[in-house]
Amino acid sequence: QVQLRESGGGSVQSGGSLRLSCAASGDTYSINSMGWFRQAPGKLREGVASIAHDGSSFYHVSVKGRFTISRNNAKTMLYLQIHSLEPEDTAIYYCAAGPCSPIWVCSDSRNYWGQGTQVTVSS
Repeated sequence: QVQLRESGGGSVQSGGSLRLSCAASGDTYSINSMGWFRQAPGKLREGVASIAHDGSSFYHVSVKGRFTISRNNAKTMLYLQIHSLEPEDTAIYYCAAGPCSPIWVCSDSRNYWGQGTQVTVSS
């Protein structure tokens, strides 16, 4: 079992930056891939960034160039640096860990999930 807890969300103005963090505990040695998803009001959850066991990173086309995913080698901390925030980035952001790379390739049931952190961007 792996437990995930996000932090770092908040309310920012358009053009601002945020750094989201995710602390992983439990059987972190079993993690192959980690990533970030988001769910905006009235929309389906979507994967936005993923980092593989070897450090390879993947991004949704809508965030490429603005979002940067990183983690420590022990896979106990995952980060998402977000620049140039837009109102369309308003969502609950979830940390996930699982066997597939990119992480969104796996069905949701195969991943571990955090409870999410709210990001609100005002224009």
